[in-house]
Amino acid sequence: MKSKPNKKAARIAKAAADTAAYTVGGVIRLCFRVIATILLIIITTGLLFACIFAYYVKTSLSTDLDISLSDVSLALSSTIWYKDSDGQYKELQTLYSKENREWVEYENIPQYLEYAAVAIEDKRFYKHKGVDWYRTLGAFSNMFLSMKNDFGGSTITQQLIKNVTKYDDITVQRKLLEIFRAMEFEKKYTKEEIMEWYLNVIYLGEGCYGVGTASKMYFGKEVWELSLAECASLIGITNFPTLYSPYNSVENNKERQETILWEMYDKGYIPTYEEYIEAVNEELVFQQGETESRQQPIYSYYTEVVIKDVLNDLVEQKGISMDMAKLLLYSGGYQIYACIDMDVQNQIDGIYRDLTALPQPYVASSQQLQSAIVIMDPYTGDILGLTGGVGEKNGNFILNRATETKRPPGSSIKPISVYGPAFDLGLITQTTLVNDSPDIVLSGTSWYPRNAGNSYRGITDIRQGLVSSLNTVAAQILDKLTPQASYEYLTERLGITSLDPDNDVAYAPLSLGQLTNGLTVREITQAFSSFVNDGVMTYGRTYTHVLDSEGNVVLENTPKTIVAFKANTAWNIANMLNAAATYGTGWEANLNTMPTAGKTGTTSDDRDRWFVGFTPYYVAGVWTGYDTPEPMRFYGNPAAQIWKKVMSPLHEGLEYKTFSYPTIGPPTNIFGDLEEDEEEEPSPSPSESPEPSESPSPPPSDSPSPSPSPSPTPSPSPSATVPPTSPPPTETQNPGTPSPPPTSEVPNITGPIQG
Repeated sequence: MKSKPNKKAARIAKAAADTAAYTVGGVIRLCFRVIATILLIIITTGLLFACIFAYYVKTSLSTDLDISLSDVSLALSSTIWYKDSDGQYKELQTLYSKENREWVEYENIPQYLEYAAVAIEDKRFYKHKGVDWYRTLGAFSNMFLSMKNDFGGSTITQQLIKNVTKYDDITVQRKLLEIFRAMEFEKKYTKEEIMEWYLNVIYLGEGCYGVGTASKMYFGKEVWELSLAECASLIGITNFPTLYSPYNSVENNKERQETILWEMYDKGYIPTYEEYIEAVNEELVFQQGETESRQQPIYSYYTEVVIKDVLNDLVEQKGISMDMAKLLLYSGGYQIYACIDMDVQNQIDGIYRDLTALPQPYVASSQQLQSAIVIMDPYTGDILGLTGGVGEKNGNFILNRATETKRPPGSSIKPISVYGPAFDLGLITQTTLVNDSPDIVLSGTSWYPRNAGNSYRGITDIRQGLVSSLNTVAAQILDKLTPQASYEYLTERLGITSLDPDNDVAYAPLSLGQLTNGLTVREITQAFSSFVNDGVMTYGRTYTHVLDSEGNVVLENTPKTIVAFKANTAWNIANMLNAAATYGTGWEANLNTMPTAGKTGTTSDDRDRWFVGFTPYYVAGVWTGYDTPEPMRFYGNPAAQIWKKVMSPLHEGLEYKTFSYPTIGPPTNIFGDLEEDEEEEPSPSPSESPEPSESPSPPPSDSPSPSPSPSPTPSPSPSATVPPTSPPPTETQNPGTPSPPPTSEVPNITGPIQG
């Protein structure tokens, strides 16, 4: 009887065991599935990440370093060439570096100096392929654990890459780029070549680049004469020159030297303990050695601009540091072909170096009047001549007022910031009527300018607004155009880079030229080239190309252009500026023998005076003022007077040409239908020019008559390349030297500005 229950219990137990086993097996199978799924996700994610990373490296990280060891170790001077009037190249300037840098060949570098660098900077230098992955992984782990942007882990190869490129920003992208470049670099160069390059470019304090000059500076001897102790001392400086230079702290340098000596002994680079102790105990005798320095000739302003343009292009196009670009330029035997026209440059120098040839103030200042000029070929962008100051140049890389100084342009900005864009967008024509009144309310601002002398013409046209530089007209046009549209034309089409996007996208800066920082003479001259060249703006250039010592092209500087305006826009602006330079505010610049167009500019209290003008042959900009801004007390506009003095001889013997005649459209009535109001209002007379204070007035003369407005009937637009011909002006066609207009043109926000 008992066997049956036992059998039944056994069956139940077996079933329970089977169920438990099945359950456990299911759990195990489930765990395996989960683990497999997780592994599959990890592998898939890893592969996906690897693909994305590979694509990123290929498309975003350029590992190619466009520079070779042979480029920087030649120790050959570079030369700037120019083409003379016969088409022959002649030497303009040979370039010499003033830096303390002397290249030392690998064979002349002491073995102990190399070992010292390896022992303290890169212990596995001879084993790795550019990257020490142990140190790199440790550096990345340290970064993520400590949440600090302090990578470290750089090998000598990576440090060399950093010295060559000067990418000092501490980011993951920069570190990745450095890693891949280092690996690529080691494929091209041997360890000996890398060490030679590294020891010749490291900075060792006291203005010394490389061990060649540093050994003379600190020990007064050639680098190959250094002892073991001196090698360790010298290498110790590079980690932190201001801390470890013996001229700053002998104690710090000694402590660093002993650390390096121990590392050298520990790694087997010092064979015996006795030699190690002997090096530690050796007395270091530092002496202020003299490094050989070559006396630089005084470069011209033009030569310095060529040098800076080439250096900037080397940095940008080769992805190297400015220090490395200088090493290439001064030591690579480059041949640089400049755009300078010596006839143009000599004419500039003849006026600017002779202080008596410059306009003289009727109220003297304690400062010398300064001026800068840039003359360009508007079709090629060639800067044919420039100067950055008056008198004799007595130093290298002193202030260049033509390319570096930014000064408010006053009304000279109006053609490019207001009239040109508004014409281009069809908002205005020359015959569009506008109310030159002090009582206009603008739609986009509560600000509104005054005309100088509080003189207003009433109903007038756009042509007269530009010819007479009426501030109210410029402000009303900008109101319709909008400051944002003006800013975009200047920055995106006209090459203007000096505007402040936070403060200059506003009415006063863009309509009256009261900019936060101002403009350089170079960039506003460049922008005006668009009016001569059918609306195409050509970026200014000082050189055409650069060759290396073997004749290979290093830089190709072809003309860069951008369509700034429609051709008819440019012709209309040129037509109006021709009137401005003949009858209007720019009359003092009129050449008489060649069509002249241009715009004056004057800032508050006559602190800056400008004239930017052009002929069918040239475009030129002139700024005058004082280095420390103060009111200028001159009869007339000194910038326009200098412009004419320089430009008149350059046009002697040139074929007479005219500007292309524009299609002049009907009025747009964007300011309302003002024709009836115009018929009712009497024509106002211009106010007299205010007399200068504390000085007798110039001889009295009548204000010039307004230039006649063109007929609203559109004229056929001739081809841009074949302008209509007309005979040279005769005495009856050209007023010769008209009477001066009022000297005040432009008001500022708080009161009259001149322009």
